[in-house]
Amino acid sequence: MTDDANDARMVDFGPVRAGELELAELGRQFGPAELAAATRALMTAIRVELGGADESAVTFVPEDPDAADTFAVDPSDVSLPWTLGHVIVHLTASAEETAFLAAELARGVEPHGRSRCEVPWPSITTITACEQRLAESERMILATLAVWPDQPDLEIAFTTPRGSVRNAPARFLGGLMHADEHLGQIGGILGQARMSGG
Repeated sequence: MTDDANDARMVDFGPVRAGELELAELGRQFGPAELAAATRALMTAIRVELGGADESAVTFVPEDPDAADTFAVDPSDVSLPWTLGHVIVHLTASAEETAFLAAELARGVEPHGRSRCEVPWPSITTITACEQRLAESERMILATLAVWPDQPDLEIAFTTPRGSVRNAPARFLGGLMHADEHLGQIGGILGQARMSGG
């Protein structure tokens, strides 16, 4: 990760995924400016992945035997294969949620629950809609960093169901790491769509 927001690289979450590093340890390198740069880099990577995608790829239904949307509003949607629009909606909602919760931790607010709002995924049917959702999400996520105090609280932390303790920077990074994990899924869907002629 570079310090220059205009020349930012994506965060390498590999050591965290490999169990070699806790997200809280990685987070020690990140203040609001670095988190903003990491957000821009990730959103740029997603846009690059979408670059040149055919319009029909957005609603193309891929082979997805592992589909499991635990946030599905409609119970019949839980095991539906994820369209590209579905993935974009899901990853942006998750990154936004953690950004908003991280801002509360940074302000010294004790963890108190969820802060999730997800656009209905069937409403995302075009590349333009995907790009608009990404732009809106990036704007909202970056705005949460503007409300961090000059001296953020780094002691108050959220404990994940698996026992990982995450203060404000780590909580924020958790959302980016989750979105980063979906990059491969986006590439897979687009690859399947191209192979099918869609």
